[in-house]
Amino acid sequence: MVILVDTNIIIDALANREPYADDAKRIMEKCAAREITGILAAHSIPNLFYILRKNFKSNNWYKVLCEIFQISDLNEKKIVAALENNAFSDFEDGLQEECAVEAMADYIVTRNPADFKHSRVKVILPDELLRELEKN
Repeated sequence: MVILVDTNIIIDALANREPYADDAKRIMEKCAAREITGILAAHSIPNLFYILRKNFKSNNWYKVLCEIFQISDLNEKKIVAALENNAFSDFEDGLQEECAVEAMADYIVTRNPADFKHSRVKVILPDELLRELEKN
Protein backbone atom coordinates (compact mmCIF):
# COMPACT_ATOMS: atom_id res chain seq x y z
CA MET A 1 0.00 0.00 0.00
CA VAL A 2 1.21 3.49 -0.89
CA ILE A 3 0.01 6.51 1.07
CA LEU A 4 0.70 10.20 0.81
CA VAL A 5 0.82 11.59 4.33
CA ASP A 6 -0.56 15.11 4.69
CA THR A 7 1.54 17.58 6.66
CA ASN A 8 -0.98 17.74 9.52
CA ILE A 9 -0.39 14.05 10.34
CA ILE A 10 3.35 14.63 10.79
CA ILE A 11 2.68 17.70 12.95
CA ASP A 12 0.32 15.62 15.10
CA ALA A 13 3.04 13.03 15.68
CA LEU A 14 6.02 15.32 16.21
CA ALA A 15 4.21 17.96 18.27
CA ASN A 16 2.34 15.26 20.20
CA ARG A 17 -1.01 16.94 19.47
CA GLU A 18 -3.79 15.19 21.31
CA PRO A 19 -6.03 13.40 20.63
CA TYR A 20 -4.40 12.74 17.24
CA ALA A 21 -0.80 11.91 18.15
CA ASP A 22 -1.16 8.17 18.76
CA ASP A 23 -2.68 7.39 15.35
CA ALA A 24 -0.16 9.66 13.62
CA LYS A 25 2.75 7.97 15.38
CA ARG A 26 1.44 4.52 14.49
CA ILE A 27 1.25 5.52 10.82
CA MET A 28 4.81 6.82 10.94
CA GLU A 29 5.94 3.58 12.61
CA LYS A 30 4.31 1.49 9.88
CA CYS A 31 6.06 3.58 7.23
CA ALA A 32 9.40 3.29 9.06
CA ALA A 33 8.95 -0.50 9.30
CA ARG A 34 8.13 -0.57 5.55
CA GLU A 35 4.77 -2.19 6.24
CA ILE A 36 3.38 0.53 3.99
CA THR A 37 5.09 2.98 1.65
CA GLY A 38 4.79 6.50 2.94
CA ILE A 39 5.19 9.50 0.66
CA LEU A 40 5.74 13.09 1.76
CA ALA A 41 5.40 15.95 -0.67
CA ALA A 42 8.68 17.86 -0.84
CA HIS A 43 7.05 21.10 0.25
CA SER A 44 5.94 19.44 3.49
CA ILE A 45 9.52 19.45 4.80
CA PRO A 46 10.02 23.26 4.79
CA ASN A 47 6.44 23.71 6.02
CA LEU A 48 7.17 21.37 8.94
CA PHE A 49 10.46 23.12 9.62
CA TYR A 50 8.70 26.48 9.82
CA ILE A 51 5.77 25.25 11.93
CA LEU A 52 7.84 23.16 14.34
CA ARG A 53 10.95 25.33 14.58
CA LYS A 54 10.21 26.21 18.22
CA ASN A 55 9.72 22.53 19.12
CA PHE A 56 12.96 21.27 17.59
CA LYS A 57 16.29 23.07 17.72
CA SER A 58 18.02 20.31 15.73
CA ASN A 59 17.47 19.40 12.08
CA ASN A 60 17.79 15.70 12.86
CA TRP A 61 14.02 15.10 12.78
CA TYR A 62 13.82 16.29 9.20
CA LYS A 63 16.59 13.91 8.20
CA VAL A 64 14.73 11.08 9.92
CA LEU A 65 11.59 11.98 7.97
CA CYS A 66 13.60 11.65 4.77
CA GLU A 67 14.61 8.15 5.87
CA ILE A 68 11.08 7.09 6.83
CA PHE A 69 9.29 8.54 3.81
CA GLN A 70 9.91 8.74 0.12
CA ILE A 71 9.94 12.41 -0.85
CA SER A 72 7.87 13.39 -3.86
CA ASP A 73 9.66 16.20 -5.62
CA LEU A 74 8.07 19.37 -6.89
CA ASN A 75 8.50 20.36 -10.49
CA GLU A 76 7.00 22.78 -12.95
CA LYS A 77 4.40 20.28 -14.14
CA LYS A 78 3.01 19.67 -10.64
CA ILE A 79 3.08 23.34 -9.70
CA VAL A 80 1.25 24.45 -12.85
CA ALA A 81 -1.27 21.62 -12.52
CA ALA A 82 -2.00 22.58 -8.91
CA LEU A 83 -2.34 26.25 -9.83
CA GLU A 84 -4.76 25.41 -12.64
CA ASN A 85 -6.81 22.96 -10.58
CA ASN A 86 -9.89 24.94 -9.56
CA ALA A 87 -11.20 22.01 -7.51
CA PHE A 88 -8.82 23.04 -4.71
CA SER A 89 -9.17 26.37 -2.95
CA ASP A 90 -5.83 25.78 -1.21
CA PHE A 91 -2.76 25.63 -3.46
CA GLU A 92 -0.85 23.50 -0.93
CA ASP A 93 -3.62 20.86 -0.94
CA GLY A 94 -3.52 20.85 -4.74
CA LEU A 95 0.22 20.19 -4.59
CA GLN A 96 -0.37 17.33 -2.14
CA GLU A 97 -2.85 15.79 -4.55
CA GLU A 98 -0.49 16.16 -7.52
CA CYS A 99 2.23 14.35 -5.58
CA ALA A 100 -0.21 11.58 -4.59
CA VAL A 101 -1.32 11.12 -8.20
CA GLU A 102 2.25 10.89 -9.48
CA ALA A 103 3.16 8.38 -6.75
CA MET A 104 0.07 6.33 -7.65
CA ALA A 105 -0.87 6.46 -3.98
CA ASP A 106 -3.76 4.38 -2.76
CA TYR A 107 -4.70 7.07 -0.25
CA ILE A 108 -4.05 10.57 0.97
CA VAL A 109 -4.00 10.33 4.76
CA THR A 110 -5.25 13.53 6.35
CA ARG A 111 -7.38 14.84 9.20
CA ASN A 112 -8.94 17.31 6.77
CA PRO A 113 -10.78 15.19 4.19
CA ALA A 114 -13.03 18.11 3.24
CA ASP A 115 -9.95 19.84 1.80
CA PHE A 116 -9.61 16.95 -0.66
CA LYS A 117 -13.25 16.33 -1.58
CA HIS A 118 -12.39 16.57 -5.31
CA SER A 119 -9.22 14.52 -5.11
CA ARG A 120 -8.43 11.92 -7.76
CA VAL A 121 -6.84 9.87 -4.97
CA LYS A 122 -9.03 8.38 -2.26
CA VAL A 123 -8.79 10.26 1.04
CA ILE A 124 -8.75 8.50 4.39
CA LEU A 125 -8.59 9.53 8.03
CA PRO A 126 -5.70 8.13 10.10
CA ASP A 127 -7.90 5.92 12.29
CA GLU A 128 -9.68 4.53 9.20
CA LEU A 129 -6.33 3.65 7.62
CA LEU A 130 -5.18 1.89 10.77
CA ARG A 131 -8.42 -0.12 10.94
CA GLU A 132 -8.01 -1.12 7.30
CA LEU A 133 -4.45 -2.23 7.92
CA GLU A 134 -5.57 -4.33 10.91
CA LYS A 135 -8.11 -6.14 8.69
CA ASN A 136 -5.37 -7.17 6.26
